Amino acid sequence: MKKIKESLAGDLHQIAMVLAVAAALIVFQVINDGRMITSSNLQNIISGNAYVFTISIGMVMVIILGQIDLSVGSVAGFVGMVTAITATDWGWPWWVAVLAGLACGALIGAWQGFWLAKMGIPGFISTLAGMMIFRGLVIWISHSISKPAPRELEWFGAGSLPDWGREATGLNLPTVALGLLGAAAVVVSQVRASARRREENSRHVPVWPTVVRTAFVIAAIGYFTYLFASGNPGTSFPVPGLIVVVLVIFYHVLTQHSRLGRHIYAVGGNKAAAALTGVNVDRTYFFAMLNVALLAAVAGVMFIGRSTAAGPSDGTGWELDVIAAVFIGGAAVSGGVGTVLATIVGGLFMAILNNGLQLAGISADRTQVIKGLVLLAAVAIDVMSKRQGRPSIIGRFMRGSRAAGTPEGPAVTLPVAGPEVFAEANKAAVQPARGGETA
Repeated sequence: MKKIKESLAGDLHQIAMVLAVAAALIVFQVINDGRMITSSNLQNIISGNAYVFTISIGMVMVIILGQIDLSVGSVAGFVGMVTAITATDWGWPWWVAVLAGLACGALIGAWQGFWLAKMGIPGFISTLAGMMIFRGLVIWISHSISKPAPRELEWFGAGSLPDWGREATGLNLPTVALGLLGAAAVVVSQVRASARRREENSRHVPVWPTVVRTAFVIAAIGYFTYLFASGNPGTSFPVPGLIVVVLVIFYHVLTQHSRLGRHIYAVGGNKAAAALTGVNVDRTYFFAMLNVALLAAVAGVMFIGRSTAAGPSDGTGWELDVIAAVFIGGAAVSGGVGTVLATIVGGLFMAILNNGLQLAGISADRTQVIKGLVLLAAVAIDVMSKRQGRPSIIGRFMRGSRAAGTPEGPAVTLPVAGPEVFAEANKAAVQPARGGETA
């Protein structure tokens, strides 16, 4: 039993949120008489929450830095309205209108990054102002009237993969191919992780936990691939979900395997020490704010494609769902902790909770109360664990990840320094500087 615990400790902590998502699916499947785990409902969950997942990817990097962005919902609504107006009222081609909307998102991110990085105004204040500004601008430029979105955007907001091969096999072959690709990626990643663990540990590392975990994940991928591929004719895995998958892969690699990702975790862990090691803190802050605004712009375009129109109230309250997804996914309020993958799992848990309660006939007001209690409980349990002297849930997750060879956040290697450098670091910790130049 001791060997089993030692072998699975890291894995169990890593899949804790995944098990919570699976438990939620099963519970709501029973409560709602089998209406939860169906191809059509799962497609609605993914398509209907793709904008939350997209913004969450950018928000987790902002929160890792110890900041927050309250304007993402207003930015998404503003970009969606700009895209609709330029396409319908001004007659621009749909793709030019989309590029114009994304450019607006990038400019807004640069604007808010300037106030944080250069002026030193905390993100909470600058983005609170941004939330007011861009919410007002949405109403101003639309005159409180909805604008139709280009029909070409429906594919990005509510489309599905091409329906090939159904007549011969009864399944959507592009969805099957996507599932096989995902299963192959899981096998490759697990084999590499197992080899890395064997290299890092002098003692023998058992192989069977990796085999069991890989088999479990592949079985889950196979089951959901079949559900999506065997749906109604003309449907398959939704395009918004595919966009989210591509973004998750890109930003996971960026945060876990790049210099910029190491800088984000370093600044979030200790800004003063990061500056002394040569990290440009101002540039890191600027990138994070620009990036989350750009992803909010992408989410805004996806949303108007799904709703087929841009409205003056689009984006209202989105920031609350996004922030909840990040914290339920394990990010720390103080910064320095969080991952893109865990954030997506947290967002998926909230989406399943919201959908399951709706299917059960729970009113919107009571659903909001339950979601708020879930968020509060997720953070409170972690804080209480720390106060009682035990490792927090997040801390155990990180320890388990390091044991498994997949660190929660890349560490910055500090240069060898004498006492005078550490004295400067202590002084900077009391009066932290805004940033430093790249060495």
